Amino acid sequence: MLYTVKDVSELSGVTIKTLHHYHKIGLLLPCEISEAGYRLYGRKELERLQHILFYRELDFPLEKIKRLLEGADDRSRLLEEQKSEMTARKHRLERLLQTMDEALACAAKGEAMDTKNMFSGFQSEEEWKAALEEQNRHLKQTYDYDMLEENAINVEEMNEKAREAMQFMKGMADALVSGVRYDHEEVRLLIRDHLQYMNGGGTALTASEFAAQTRFFLGDEFHRSMLESQQTGLAYYMCFAAEAFAAG
Repeated sequence: MLYTVKDVSELSGVTIKTLHHYHKIGLLLPCEISEAGYRLYGRKELERLQHILFYRELDFPLEKIKRLLEGADDRSRLLEEQKSEMTARKHRLERLLQTMDEALACAAKGEAMDTKNMFSGFQSEEEWKAALEEQNRHLKQTYDYDMLEENAINVEEMNEKAREAMQFMKGMADALVSGVRYDHEEVRLLIRDHLQYMNGGGTALTASEFAAQTRFFLGDEFHRSMLESQQTGLAYYMCFAAEAFAAG
């Protein structure tokens, strides 16, 4: 059975304009064009569209989706990979929702939330591995690096590092939104305190290495998207600030 663009739009909820765009960029091609010029889609195209929508739900850009789907003939394997990534995101959202519920409960009582609970982390190594799975898969596929391989996770230590990182990133994002220059003393103090924390926790990180790290985040699509989803322009601001700090 073949479906017109209108049929596919009604089935999937994707607008006709979007389907035309997917055709134009080569992301979703019709299986044939009728004599009257109508785009026609079959079962295979509907399955591909389903994969596209799963990736879009994960906030993957269209160009990356196109690359991922090239030569991906094993539908079951692809679905398993997408399920794994969505499960990792689900765990993160569940933890965020739990923290949000605690914050709402405190707000309703007119109480200040315990600062330790404001950035509460995961309760087990399995939860942390699930949360890091999407990032780790990207590192393995892109750089052949497995950050979880044979590395035991100290849950308490990871939660503490996550809280510090979140506070640092929030401080940087607030400075950006407030219009503070990337080389201002306020920003330099944020970076200094962050580096002191990292070095005090057993992670040797010089100013130059931190600047190189931010350049990597800026140049890598996955990590840049993570920063930009928190605050537009944050990846660039972080990079400029780190380089200014390293330059003294």
